[in-house]
Amino acid sequence: MSEANVTISREGGGIVILTLSRPERRNSLSLSLITELLSRLDELDNDSSVRVVILASTGTVFSSGHDVKEMAGQDEDGHKNLFSGCVDLMLSLQRLSVPVIAEVQGPALAAGCQLVASCDLAIASDLATFSTPGVRIGLFCTTPMVPLSRTIGPKRALEMLCTGKIIDAITAEQWGLVNHVVSPDRLRSTTLELASQLADLSPAAMKSGKQAFYAEMGMSYSNAYEHAKSRMVQDAMAPDATEGIHAFLEKGSPCWVADHSAQLSGQDTSNRQRAPEQ
Repeated sequence: MSEANVTISREGGGIVILTLSRPERRNSLSLSLITELLSRLDELDNDSSVRVVILASTGTVFSSGHDVKEMAGQDEDGHKNLFSGCVDLMLSLQRLSVPVIAEVQGPALAAGCQLVASCDLAIASDLATFSTPGVRIGLFCTTPMVPLSRTIGPKRALEMLCTGKIIDAITAEQWGLVNHVVSPDRLRSTTLELASQLADLSPAAMKSGKQAFYAEMGMSYSNAYEHAKSRMVQDAMAPDATEGIHAFLEKGSPCWVADHSAQLSGQDTSNRQRAPEQ
């Protein structure tokens, strides 16, 4: 497995940047890139120092989707391996215990658009575009349809899927595919600013909230409320909630439990020394 497909760098405060580094193939999602990215995500999910992951890419294209050259001539097992790996990747992004922000500097096509839709949040350059053009080569973007339809709604998703049309970054923001659109020179700083805001919050609360969000998306309204009620009772008893409430009442800054396992063990945080708010 080539280590050149994905690079990793770390910023302060537990922010990790994973960068797709296959610009010569427009950061297409080859099986080797998917496998390497899955491995990186698994490593990060077991690293308690990580607070936020940024998914970026090199070159002018965020990702052109699957590597069509690699797909050509594949047998059934080859296609199964590729699409199974892709599905595993998209699910891994949502199962990761920390928020994942897509930093989109250029076009995101097909599975590349799926990658953006599968991240928890997205910041895009105003040069970015989004499309699911598989239908134009006789291969409907069925797997990208899963997160896309849940992110922007069925009618807009079907418009993209059935026509292969390209939408610009502003439209993507209006439709809810990305959170914010900025100029290219502000893309990294804006993404890091959002990541820093998230990294300052309770990692345990973030993990629990993210898990609940995706679980409840597939539930009925009443079942989602039942799940949310149960989760809030559980979370209200966790050390970070106790710490946060006490800090709020004392007008100080909370000191979160760094080790997620400490949350499960019921570690007491009520006697921590807190810095007063400036």
